[in-house]
Amino acid sequence: MKALRTPEERFANIPDFDFPVKYVDDLPGYQDLRIAYIDAGPQDAEHVFLCLHGEPSWSFLYRRMIPVFLESGARVIAPDLLGFGRSDKPAEQSDYSFHFHRNYLLEMIKRLDLKNITLVVQDWGGLLGLTLPADENFASRLSRLIVMNTGLGIGKAPGEGFLAWKNYALSTPDLPIGELIARGTPHLTEAEIAAYDAPFPSPEYKAGAQVFPALVPISPEMEGVEVSLAAARFWSEQWEGKSFMAVGALDPVLGPDTMQSLQKMIRNCPEPMIVKDGGHFVQEWGDGIARAALESFDA
Repeated sequence: MKALRTPEERFANIPDFDFPVKYVDDLPGYQDLRIAYIDAGPQDAEHVFLCLHGEPSWSFLYRRMIPVFLESGARVIAPDLLGFGRSDKPAEQSDYSFHFHRNYLLEMIKRLDLKNITLVVQDWGGLLGLTLPADENFASRLSRLIVMNTGLGIGKAPGEGFLAWKNYALSTPDLPIGELIARGTPHLTEAEIAAYDAPFPSPEYKAGAQVFPALVPISPEMEGVEVSLAAARFWSEQWEGKSFMAVGALDPVLGPDTMQSLQKMIRNCPEPMIVKDGGHFVQEWGDGIARAALESFDA
């Protein structure tokens, strides 16, 4: 597998993101692919927040939430999915698949031996992360959930908005990633927009960003549907931990109506926090979300 590695100097001027970065390059089945992750806070902390980003962002998206989690005394792990952020980027769209990413997350969690996990997910972070408890080893490590603007890929046909996004991504080799994220996040500074572009020096680095929408399991025969259905059963029938849901109300695809269905699926999930001016990348309003989630867990 040919993989590209973003030059380190591209990350020299990232604003408000001075967290410790670690790398692993020898996970079983992923040898020679370097995976980056933020690892901040005490190694022996009682709680571990596992923050999974989506498409086409990277762990930078969690910079407003990570400090709040650290204030609570927790440890925070925020990996960059392969194809994004500081992680290596397989060069061919055919290198990317649902299980390629899900399995590496499971291997990474085992390697780090994470326990008492608070799973924090949005977008593809949820499409993948919400399926992790279908693996019994992960389910035993999980204690709490923070879920934002995402869903499970259980093979149901999406709306026209998602299909338009999928077609646009596939047909646009040089996706304007910072610009796309800024469209629904008007308070971003020029430096923050540039930070979203930083992982991608040229179109060759964007194979993952292009193909990810096409990998969402939207029809019954697609990869990921079976494990997503198993995960839906876990969340509705077996989940016993605490949950918190936040929804960016202005998300045109995964807004309040769509998230209501996910809320009903998650056993004992309380009414969501609605971020009225929040878009799809709702972590950009994340300070208030993180504080509300911690208050909810402590109630």
